[in-house]
Amino acid sequence: MNPSAPTTLHLHQPSFVELFTPKLVTILREGYRLADLRADAIAGLTVAIVALPLSMAIAIASGATPDRGLYTAIVGGFVISALGGSRFQIGGPAGAFIILVAATVARHGIDGLLLATILSGLILLAIGLLRLGTYIKFIPYPVTVGFTAGIAVIIFASQIKELLGLTLAGREPGEIIPKLAALATALPTVNPAAVALAMSTIVAIALCKRLRPHWPGMLIAVTAAALATWLFDLPVDTIATRYGGIPRTLPLPALPEISAERVAAVLPDAVAFALLGAIESLLSAVVADGMTGRRHRANCELVAQGAANVASGLFGGICATGTIARTATNVRAGARGPVAGMLHSAFLLAFMLVAAPLAGYIPLAALAGVLAIVAWNMAEKHAFATLLASSRGDAVVLLATFLLTIFRDLTEGILVGFGLGTLLFLHRMAETVSVESHRPFVADDAADDSADLRTRYDPAQATDPDLMVYRISGAFFFGAASTIGSVLDRIADRPKTFILDFSAVPFLDSTAANTIHGVARKAQRNGVRLIIAGSSRPVRRALWNHGVRPPLVRFARSSERAVAAARIPSAPRPETR
Repeated sequence: MNPSAPTTLHLHQPSFVELFTPKLVTILREGYRLADLRADAIAGLTVAIVALPLSMAIAIASGATPDRGLYTAIVGGFVISALGGSRFQIGGPAGAFIILVAATVARHGIDGLLLATILSGLILLAIGLLRLGTYIKFIPYPVTVGFTAGIAVIIFASQIKELLGLTLAGREPGEIIPKLAALATALPTVNPAAVALAMSTIVAIALCKRLRPHWPGMLIAVTAAALATWLFDLPVDTIATRYGGIPRTLPLPALPEISAERVAAVLPDAVAFALLGAIESLLSAVVADGMTGRRHRANCELVAQGAANVASGLFGGICATGTIARTATNVRAGARGPVAGMLHSAFLLAFMLVAAPLAGYIPLAALAGVLAIVAWNMAEKHAFATLLASSRGDAVVLLATFLLTIFRDLTEGILVGFGLGTLLFLHRMAETVSVESHRPFVADDAADDSADLRTRYDPAQATDPDLMVYRISGAFFFGAASTIGSVLDRIADRPKTFILDFSAVPFLDSTAANTIHGVARKAQRNGVRLIIAGSSRPVRRALWNHGVRPPLVRFARSSERAVAAARIPSAPRPETR
């Protein structure tokens, strides 16, 4: 074997079975020991304590009853951990869905929400099985930061009523401007007890996070608020007074009302649930990978998310997705694998069976305080400020997504932000493509073709008016084809030999290939010999497929050999009439 020969790396392409094997199966094959179970049990209990008040708060803010948040965390969370492609993902209701779910409930009712949740699960199953999860990562970072910050603002605005204990004359509007106007009108009805409970909850959570970060601050704050409400008989709304408490058992699975008209009505909401769920879940899995050094299986994770949403909808739950905060808590608590997430759901079920009557004392103002903290943490304030200062293009994408999410619609914000981000990327890529005059070098005549070419500068060739060498650098695609084409058109009729050096072109699309074909045709009409040098095999194949082939052009392995070939006399230029 020749030691100087280049080494080719053969990358292993995972099979279908490998792509969709749940991480639970993987850890069981590796060997799951009692110590692993003990660590997962501790992590699962820790996450369950965090998820208990949060699941109810998110469900209430979404326009549903608190028990539906628990159903989602128990059923959806269990399926996500059991079938998912991440070792540490914790599933359940997420704050990012509050706006979409509340809008769906307002338009179609709870039955419509359950149908949209089931349909979104089927869409996620299709996305995963078609292996489209890989493309979710192409959503620009300013878009994710913008819509996350926008959701945080809307979540906080939706909790002002409960934070202040306001009494509205009618139904609270969904749109941000009418909502704020209605809340301002109701300011004289502020409930001091509700304000005190909400502020105490926020302060308690913040102090626990700062002084005792390993303590379950949310559960401690909500429990203290419930105890104070019961002891002092505070005049505030509680889960019992508003919703009649929560049941002590899971409901039996049941299908919501299904008809062609109803499916068509909720399908846009289901698509929005699926897209946001895919983004949120894979972002959460990436966070877990960064904390642990592991690698998740994106498409397997989406299949699990799909199955979880179908199951959640059947059991009366709302949208389930991977949750970044609870997943990070799971990792920090020492989880070893998906069993921690499954046990988190089991512990939540046990809490519901045992402590359901006590949950009725929880004041809604305390849950609003929990969501205020969630909104503050979601806002990604540092990332927002960094993107505003980084570049004008990123700032435009960020602000467009942020403002459209708040004042228009979450889906519209994501689509417009993605479109602007794509245009910005294409503009930046087009600016990296350049065409410049290249001083020709010629190969040493004595050099062997199989040896490493050593070149020397030829001053005579550099000043030869009949020879022109131009080098194109960068990805040559439709965004730059017009600019590059206009430059080449102006010089394609001047010399007798025109060399285009493609050695710095990693990619060429059909628009660029067609541009080169037009340059070659013009060169041929003017009796100019065109040589394309240094093109890679894929670039050469693209040119060839678009008619850029002999005898229209010649190809050379390098610009040095193209210059050497240019010494060979060519046919005289045709006379022009």
